[in-house]
Amino acid sequence: MVNYVINEPPKDKKFEWYTSETAGSFGLFNTFNSVGGTINKISYYAFVQYRNLNGWRPNSRSQQFSGFGKIQYKASPKLNIGIEYTIMRNQIQMPGGLTDSMFDANPRSSFRSRNWLKSPWNIIVANADYPISSNTSLSVKSWLMFSNRSLVWRNEDGGAGAFDKIDPATGTYSHREVGIEDMNNTTTEVRLLQKYRVGKMDNTLAGGLRFSYAWFKKMSGGEGTTGTDFDLSITGEFGKNIDFTTTNLAPFVENIFRINNKFSITPGFRFEYIKSTSDGYNKKSGVKLFTNEDRKRYVPLFGVGFEYKTTAYTNLYANITQAYRPISYSELTPIGVASKIDPNLEDAAGFNSDFGYRGTVKNYLNFDVGIFYMAYNNRIGTILENPGTTDQYTLRTNVANSVNKGVESYVEFNLLKYLNQRSKRGLSIFNSLALIDAKYTSGEYKGNRVEASTKYINRVGLTYADTKLSGTLQMSNVGDAYGDATNARLSSDPVAGYIPAYTVFDVSVTYRINRYSLKAGMNNIGDKEYFTLRADGYPGPGIIPSVGRSFYVGLTAKF
Repeated sequence: MVNYVINEPPKDKKFEWYTSETAGSFGLFNTFNSVGGTINKISYYAFVQYRNLNGWRPNSRSQQFSGFGKIQYKASPKLNIGIEYTIMRNQIQMPGGLTDSMFDANPRSSFRSRNWLKSPWNIIVANADYPISSNTSLSVKSWLMFSNRSLVWRNEDGGAGAFDKIDPATGTYSHREVGIEDMNNTTTEVRLLQKYRVGKMDNTLAGGLRFSYAWFKKMSGGEGTTGTDFDLSITGEFGKNIDFTTTNLAPFVENIFRINNKFSITPGFRFEYIKSTSDGYNKKSGVKLFTNEDRKRYVPLFGVGFEYKTTAYTNLYANITQAYRPISYSELTPIGVASKIDPNLEDAAGFNSDFGYRGTVKNYLNFDVGIFYMAYNNRIGTILENPGTTDQYTLRTNVANSVNKGVESYVEFNLLKYLNQRSKRGLSIFNSLALIDAKYTSGEYKGNRVEASTKYINRVGLTYADTKLSGTLQMSNVGDAYGDATNARLSSDPVAGYIPAYTVFDVSVTYRINRYSLKAGMNNIGDKEYFTLRADGYPGPGIIPSVGRSFYVGLTAKF
């Protein structure tokens, strides 16, 4: 998961401009520019970014423009309102997936030149924060997303091993397949926070209501052109045309009970009402099969967290929370998928739990070490059917129950700060380690490893920093995995098979001169040939190779 945190506007400037220009391997050019400031009761921040990349493999060009704008207005000493808008436009050429033999021969090869993806996104957010009193605050936030994802590609029939060649009889390529998805949703969340005292301890109660409505239109299986450029034209009608809607209403409440100055308990409850509908048709063998379904779910979810402060800067923590995962649109009708889909897919459920110790020691040690246990019932995954035969294929289905358990830790030790806490220089050694045991616990594949789950992820690095120069050298070592629940090592279907372990090294350096910064870096220094994904849909199907050695240089400035 990546959680992007948007910069806040400076409070002490009316105008600030930041620019970053980067160039690198394989035609990389990236420009990022932002402005921000505060004028009386209004604060603002906005950025635009343009990125162009030719790609490590042939047929992997991409262009992307993204932008963001935010205005906050302090209408009164208590009321603060704001609006945000996020935009993204891109066009990506996809080089396609590879079979194992293709990857072994040349991981940079591509046998698809006519696969394109376009996904314009728009998100509008409005928010209002109002502290009713010193102990009570109210916040309201609303989102509106209206976006699209369009795909035109050489039909996946035959998989990655079927070359996309001109037919000598017709002198043209075969017809491509077109898929278009329109995605829209709106969400509003109202949250009330109340602080209160019991005895000598301050407690906090938070509760609210979240409402969302999503409407999603999927059109796929349209016969496209025999051309090579991005063209969504079709002959006839789509093979699948279905409208989906989802209504979700979720009241929630949680309370921080502070038992004393060191120990707190935070129980929480959330009730999910989910109503989903589908209306449309799916053409099979030239016959339209119409669907008009309506399904409702009522799901109570409980959780509780514990925290014990061992010192002012360290604490023990523990959490256990029920989890629920309804079937998603993408699992029922994914775009451009070579795997078959089980029509009887069911929702998944389970729980997450963890226990750990985290904190800081002065200014030289930062750590978080914990264990976790996640039960995942009715897990949706892929299995290889009819292995070793000419009729083998992968099936997306509810495989069985599974358990993920293990250890996660992060430790950073600053040697120079340890020797001299007032040192203006730092030399840190860091390690992020995850030891994972993810296996199926029931069904035909009991004891097998969960697909795409590695046994370990280990990242070790060294960082140096002073007032002008900083740099990081990192090693990433990731264990092996399997593409499907049968744990097949070899298969003519590239969706299933072995995913080998790999080790890569990356380095980055930044030098600051007043308001300017020079930066440079190299990824995959050893030019390791590896992959982490066996895709059953775009950007495959098949093995998606990871990028080889690349470098970048850049300049940033703030005015």
